[in-house]
Amino acid sequence: MTGALRLERDGAVATLVIDQPARRNAMTRAMWLALPALVAQAVADDGVALLRVQGTGGHFCAGADIAEFAATYATAEGAEAANVAIAAAADALAACPKPSVAVIRGACVGGGVALALACDLRLAAPDARFAVTPAKLGLIYSHADTLRLVRAVGAAMAKDLLFTARVVEAEEALRIGLVQRIAAAAEVEACCAALATASRPALRATKAMVAAIEAGALRETPDLSALFRDAFSGADFREGRDAFLAKRAPVFTAR
Repeated sequence: MTGALRLERDGAVATLVIDQPARRNAMTRAMWLALPALVAQAVADDGVALLRVQGTGGHFCAGADIAEFAATYATAEGAEAANVAIAAAADALAACPKPSVAVIRGACVGGGVALALACDLRLAAPDARFAVTPAKLGLIYSHADTLRLVRAVGAAMAKDLLFTARVVEAEEALRIGLVQRIAAAAEVEACCAALATASRPALRATKAMVAAIEAGALRETPDLSALFRDAFSGADFREGRDAFLAKRAPVFTAR
């Protein structure tokens, strides 16, 4: 455990738990600072196939802990250090080579939305609600956070959410692309279980391929060609082919 942020392991699923329920899982500076190392721990563990991010006590994350703002942002140096830590946390999630899933219940606000956007998939409970609130504090989202929001919902909708800081319920979040599914607990568990038993090299390579295209690779590069080609010589392809022909579920073993 690291303060109010910890990494739990259940089989092939590592869960990054945001645990400050009395403050709707608002992130303290110590929690932002701890997050990259916990992600790195999940990445380094060959037994982990999937990184899941969720909060305790019925909420995902209410963003940065405002109780710390007076001290944290008292000086320009303090503000810069805090902003660097927050950016590093979101960037660590976004750069995780393994698939990541944000499991969102209740409040997902401000920096909580930024954390969710840094994950590959966002699964929202029916009671999830979202708000992108920096304008309420006379602030703006960082470039990286704004970019992820624009990629998720489009420029016009991103401006709507950022200008108004309005609350978005789960159904609208699904409609505008902020989340991929509205999922009850059983569906969340089924989705995570399916990802955890899928071909790990295939999931990592797919994530890398999509990231390259999103970054502007509109033509195939030698590296992307190799990423596609190498899969055909992998053990998981042989297992997937044999399982398909035998009409059984594949058991992927490559790590």
